[in-house]
Amino acid sequence: MKSVALIKGVFTDETSRTVVFCAVSLPALVWSFMMNGGHSHAGHGFTLATLSDPAWLSIVLCGVPIIVFAFRKFLKTGSIRAGMLVSVAMIASVGIGEIFAAGEVAFIMTLGEMLEAHTLRKARAGIKALLHLEPKQACRVRKGSEEMVDVDSLAAGDVVRVRPGEMIAVDGVVLTGNTSVDQAIITGESLPVDKAAGDSVMAGTINRFGSMDVRAVKAPAESTLKRITRLIEMAQNNKAKVVRLADRWASFLVPAAFVTALAVWLVTGELIRGVTILVVFCPCALVLATPTAVMAGMANLSRYGVLVKSGEAIEEMGRIKTMAFDKTGTLTYGRPSVASVVSVTPEYTPDALLRLAAGAEARSEHPLGKAIAGAVSDAPSPAFFKMVPGQGVEADVDGVRIALGTTAWLTSRGSVVAEEDRMRIEEARESGQAIVAAEINGGFAGWIALSDTLRDDARTIIDALRRSGIRKMLLLTGDHSAAAHRMAAEAGIDDVEANLLPEDKVSRVLSHVDESEAISMVGDGVNDAAALKTATVGIAMGGMGSDIAVEAADIVLMRDDIRLLPYLVIMSRRTLANIRVNIGASLLINGCAILLAATGRLGPALGALVHNAGSLFVVAHAAMLLRCKPARSVTSPAPRA
Repeated sequence: MKSVALIKGVFTDETSRTVVFCAVSLPALVWSFMMNGGHSHAGHGFTLATLSDPAWLSIVLCGVPIIVFAFRKFLKTGSIRAGMLVSVAMIASVGIGEIFAAGEVAFIMTLGEMLEAHTLRKARAGIKALLHLEPKQACRVRKGSEEMVDVDSLAAGDVVRVRPGEMIAVDGVVLTGNTSVDQAIITGESLPVDKAAGDSVMAGTINRFGSMDVRAVKAPAESTLKRITRLIEMAQNNKAKVVRLADRWASFLVPAAFVTALAVWLVTGELIRGVTILVVFCPCALVLATPTAVMAGMANLSRYGVLVKSGEAIEEMGRIKTMAFDKTGTLTYGRPSVASVVSVTPEYTPDALLRLAAGAEARSEHPLGKAIAGAVSDAPSPAFFKMVPGQGVEADVDGVRIALGTTAWLTSRGSVVAEEDRMRIEEARESGQAIVAAEINGGFAGWIALSDTLRDDARTIIDALRRSGIRKMLLLTGDHSAAAHRMAAEAGIDDVEANLLPEDKVSRVLSHVDESEAISMVGDGVNDAAALKTATVGIAMGGMGSDIAVEAADIVLMRDDIRLLPYLVIMSRRTLANIRVNIGASLLINGCAILLAATGRLGPALGALVHNAGSLFVVAHAAMLLRCKPARSVTSPAPRA
């Protein structure tokens, strides 16, 4: 019974059925080729002898569904796509006894469609994974008592207690507590944000340290994270269907093939000439022109760590003129590092202050503290350490009492910060840097500025993209304006938009798509996923990027190496050019063959050979793409700061 149920499941599930059909068709085609050399029936037309050809398995299992779908699509919408071209080629091939050729075309097209369907399923799985990011339960506080409830049962006005390490379940306002919140999943900010009473927080962000009570300002169904989920779903459903090059040619070639074949038949009175024209008009070479080049281009890119999920993606990438970038984790490494150290006390040089600070932060779990600790390789160990959530740390290092944290906290402890120093600190903050103020033995001693780090060779990469044909580059980020403009200036990007929420990024990308301007979006986080899905071509950072972004994207940089972007553009353009040459060559061969067939100089047998000759050229020309190589500087992973 189990085996019967399994077989029934295979044939009711379209995916499993297609896999089985391809698995059966491949050995059948190999057997057919070994038996008949690919065209032994040519010239005899459809006879009983052709029924013994094993390639019929491929025609029935893979070809018939293509023919049925193509004609249904034509009758329903009137549109002629590559499927109709393939159907004509198969029917004409069978008509003159070219059973292997018909089966070969059916198998190749079915295999390609199966791989693309797999990509679509993966994208939908990404949306399901996003739903798992949402917390299922929350700690609600009522009349001083706590109770665990389902997040969906919360309403605006409810108070939720969020402990260290937990994900915030609602969009709300902090009532009590001091902490730092990691907002990268929503805004893409590289540095955690300190929160105190009165500050707003968003669902989906992570409470890093102290406990806090949050009053919900909206129901969970209207939270920021829910909006991102809906944005991705809408983008996936509304994304314009790409019209591939083969489909564009098919809309012209299919009518032309029928008209030419009918005209020759009526003029000459010989049906065999008309059938031969149908065969040579739609040869394997034209059918293989796109998939062979696409497969070669995708194989070449995958060798260097670029995963292209579909043929449409590499074709569209070859036409891209505008590219948008996220900042954090894309143009930058997405982690803070020490940018500068300022000492305002003569007893300690900046290096000495940094060394003491590194010792004090040695036990810290805060990202800024870890960055400071990691800046000194031989930092001393603290004899005493205390962390004040949302404020800073205290420690005894080499007999010195040092405190590190916010200027407000140090001021509340009695430190006096000169007005000139306050102005300098504010200027640093406005430039997008995070400031950790230092107090030594009760007196203000200076500060340490930290910032995200631009990726190595970022400006060189932007310049290379311009040389490869990208005319316009944008920076779309949820980070602060000052930090965004500073990083953009260093990278050589002029067009900057900051403080963007995920829906804002989608809006900016959509404005280009609505104007029929092909745009590529490069990002790495959940907050980029909807924009990646909306863009003509979405490119995700695969190494450190989120799974959601990777699933939403059309292309993935598996090594997180943006130095591969210029090569991706160049290789996509080469692939598109290769497709055009393949189609042009097959049409040229077609034209000559049609003239010869119309005048009776080319019979069905020789016409069938056009399949093999054209296919051989197309495959050999597409294989040239495998020999392309990127610049030597990107054949090994990029070093990290």
